Amino acid sequence: MIKKITFTLYAIVILVMAMATIIEKTQGTPYVLGHIYGSWWFTALWALLAIGGMIYMFQRRIKRLVVILLHGSFLLILAGALLTHLTSWQGTVHLRKGEAVTYFQTEEDGENVRKRLPFTITLEHFNIRYHNGTETAADYESHFTIRTDKETERGYTSMNNIYSTHGVRLYQSGYDDDMKGTTLSLNSDPWGIPVTYTGYGLLFLSMILVLVDPKGRFRQLVRKASTTITIVLLMPTQAQALNTLTQEQATQFGRLCINYNGRICPIQTLALDFTRKLYGKSSYNGYTAEQVLCGFIFFREEWSEEPLIRIKSAEVRQQIGLQEYTPLSALFTPQGYILGPYIQEFYRGNSNKFHEEIAKVDDKVMLVMQLSRGENLRIFPFKGMWYSPTDSLPATIEADRQAYFHNALKMLAMYAQNQQTADVDEMLQKMAKYQHMYGASDMPSPTRLAAEHLYNQIPFAKVLFMVCLTFAFISLLRWRWTKRVSLCVLIAAFAVLTLCLALRWVISGYIPMSNGYETMIMMAWIIMMASLLVYRKFRVILTFGLLLSGFLLLVSHLGQMDPKITHLMPVLSSPLLSIHVSCVMMAYGLFSITFACGVYALISRKKMDEMHLMSQLFLFPAEFLLTAGIFLGAIWANVSWGRYWGWDPKEVWALITMLIYAIPMHSASVKWIQKPVHYHIFMVAAFLAVLITYFGVNFFLGGLHSYANQ
Repeated sequence: MIKKITFTLYAIVILVMAMATIIEKTQGTPYVLGHIYGSWWFTALWALLAIGGMIYMFQRRIKRLVVILLHGSFLLILAGALLTHLTSWQGTVHLRKGEAVTYFQTEEDGENVRKRLPFTITLEHFNIRYHNGTETAADYESHFTIRTDKETERGYTSMNNIYSTHGVRLYQSGYDDDMKGTTLSLNSDPWGIPVTYTGYGLLFLSMILVLVDPKGRFRQLVRKASTTITIVLLMPTQAQALNTLTQEQATQFGRLCINYNGRICPIQTLALDFTRKLYGKSSYNGYTAEQVLCGFIFFREEWSEEPLIRIKSAEVRQQIGLQEYTPLSALFTPQGYILGPYIQEFYRGNSNKFHEEIAKVDDKVMLVMQLSRGENLRIFPFKGMWYSPTDSLPATIEADRQAYFHNALKMLAMYAQNQQTADVDEMLQKMAKYQHMYGASDMPSPTRLAAEHLYNQIPFAKVLFMVCLTFAFISLLRWRWTKRVSLCVLIAAFAVLTLCLALRWVISGYIPMSNGYETMIMMAWIIMMASLLVYRKFRVILTFGLLLSGFLLLVSHLGQMDPKITHLMPVLSSPLLSIHVSCVMMAYGLFSITFACGVYALISRKKMDEMHLMSQLFLFPAEFLLTAGIFLGAIWANVSWGRYWGWDPKEVWALITMLIYAIPMHSASVKWIQKPVHYHIFMVAAFLAVLITYFGVNFFLGGLHSYANQ
């Protein structure tokens, strides 16, 4: 009876959380926080589930210490959450420079309430620290003085840097536009934090013990696997001569640096983004991206006649009468800009699919216009700032330098148009010399520049997805030589993808897991690594590894993911976040292998038991990695935001995924799932939770984790 009640409560909790994320999409976050997540009955559901679980464990007479520690850690975490809910308080305080503040704002019963602080706080100064040579914020810093009747202390807080005093933790939250004020978040949780952190510590320890326990189920699976029988499963040529810089000159121009996307990088990066956005490819009729960029800068009228702007929407092409690849000039007639009326309708609120596609084309046109005016060519450094030829320059810059900024590209254009090759070369050398003389402190190191040039030259995702998918399908033929070739291809693909990730790491300065594109290729890398680690025991994993990683790379190449490299938001610059994302991505990669095992077993109806064994071997580390990732993310959130859990849709669905995959780990209690065929059906269906967590939330439900989707 207790077993049925407990599993019913388990299913209800999962269902309620899933429905809440959908309701949040229509009713808003405050509604679900107040009516579902913050309701008494939702808290009661979790309490009843915990009580039911304890009673069931007593009935089963479970005596193994590691199992007791694992489940006990969850009880401690829930107890810590309850203490936080009952005893903690949160609020915000707004400070202006030099003004003493003794009150803070908090919310009670849906209303803002003013309460007294246990001290007086005065802002001394607020500062934004920028990445070298850019206006991209690296950190936000507030310096203040705290006074009580007994003492005075100076404090400091910034992103991911908490200041604690008198039982209150202060977090950097916001700032005033005039830079003379700041907003700090306050959190006091003296009882919940120690209990919760104790639960986290026991959880991490017990998960490790489960994996290494010689009498545990996972080690039994490893020993069983050791005796298992294994099975096998050109650049285009130029159509016509167009005026632009020579390839060598364009390459030299591309090696100059520019302030682009909030960071200092080679112009080559801008050229590739520019060409891909306009044309959908990284070259045009044999002209490199740098040549295309230079063509529009120095020979705009001629290049405006080239069919370079790709219009993806068939509806737009049909209604306006354009080709899929159309020249810029075709969008301008004697009557004016043909997209103009539609763009006005779009900005007046008509945002249907047709007008959204029109807006995308307009973005491409505006990009060309900005380039031709030089607005996005911030290539002239001076005293920590980088200027474009059209910028309004400070009066502190001497007249001859201002003239150089305004006229350097004009002179280069004149030399190029008059085919004065030697003068073009000399001008490019002078521009490079100027950048190194006045912008050396802002420019990336030679190693980073070399890494970015190499990264820009190789379309990693495109090449690898074609190679992986091709050899995945070849390996299904099971010819005598396919096993060895598949292994060689997987090793080579893993090495190349490792190079890709390493280059992005060197270029950006952080582990490449900050957006959808990077996490997708990271998952492909994890799958490849896992496949290579176990292929000797399960040869079919070679096919799985090539197939799954190939599809992930294909999605990253074709999807709406942005491969641009940018600086991290200040709040994301935390080692805890990198570990959190690493654990979650590794878990998703391993879950995808369990999914592949299920699909293979159910379709082929062969090697059902062997696929069952292999799937379970990946299930345990995947579930523990996801669990560790979730709770490490909670610790990071507590350090950065002052709260462990915000019931964000991504958090909720990650928790749902963890709970779903915990079911097959309790097969002794769930008789139905003990049969291999039933197990595989469950694992195939369970992977839907991973897809919703990764894709569904990103593209449909939204939430606080949207920074990771860019």
